[in-house]
Amino acid sequence: MCGRFTITVDLEDLRVYLEDHYDIHDLKTSFDLPRFNVAPGQDVITIINDGAKNRVGTLRWGLVPSFAKDEKIGYQMINAKAETLHEKPSFLPSFQTKRCVILADSFYEWKKTEKGKTPMRIQLSSESIFPMAGLWSTFIREDGTKLHTCTIITTEANDLMKDIHERMPVILDEQAEKAWLNPRNKNLYELSAWLKPYDASKMKAYRVSSVVNMATNEHPDCIKPV
Repeated sequence: MCGRFTITVDLEDLRVYLEDHYDIHDLKTSFDLPRFNVAPGQDVITIINDGAKNRVGTLRWGLVPSFAKDEKIGYQMINAKAETLHEKPSFLPSFQTKRCVILADSFYEWKKTEKGKTPMRIQLSSESIFPMAGLWSTFIREDGTKLHTCTIITTEANDLMKDIHERMPVILDEQAEKAWLNPRNKNLYELSAWLKPYDASKMKAYRVSSVVNMATNEHPDCIKPV
């Protein structure tokens, strides 16, 4: 699964990344950066494509389907398994028409050991920002206000992750991301083929302090190697 992640860049670094990767030059939103311990229920930086151009904004992490009876269900839907997207009524509509990517530069996972669970930080070898495949949805509350939410898609672990956890977020390469964000692409079979484990040789992991265990801890100590 993916229950916590980071995006430790500053606003200028993000601005450059958005220009280079998504041709987004007008950053209208002011994001709270850097983030060292992003948790479910919080706003996350996402990219969608409206059919003409890429757009950046925030969505609340934890997908609330449009037909949900209670928005609290979002806390149970922070992840969606790539293998069953086409089977789940909560995810299929978004899989068909509302795909996004969530930006991060690492994620945390807890490795089971004889002494308990050890927090690990996993990132690309380049330590750069990467796009995690996601879905989004809009829920209309009783008072008419809209809640925009998202979920992170997971897949089976690659060789690096197998020693830590059996699942990992889907990290998209450039070609896969282009296909994933294209709202005109309705070929679910083709889209599913992109949802695979990222190349383990291009990733690295290290142990971090248990300070990261508490989502309220949001400071650089979360990413310091132990």
